[in-house]
Amino acid sequence: MSRVPRLIGYALMAAAALLALAMRRGMIDGIGPFPVTAVALLVGMIGVMLVFTDLMVRGLYAQVGAAKNAEPGKEDDSDDEN
Repeated sequence: MSRVPRLIGYALMAAAALLALAMRRGMIDGIGPFPVTAVALLVGMIGVMLVFTDLMVRGLYAQVGAAKNAEPGKEDDSDDEN
């Protein structure tokens, strides 16, 4: 599995932060017909979605891999000890 989607997500979040900073300093008013705020929010939202999705999928694969590697018959039931 590649980490490229997560890195792209981080780059999009950084771009959104730079857009917000440029807007705050008055360097940019709009991107085409759209206000900078709308573009920064959209770009940042897509970046966060990519990062969280990548992390959730990696966690799911880790759980499935751990379940496959567990010995069959050695299930961890702590309630059966009594």
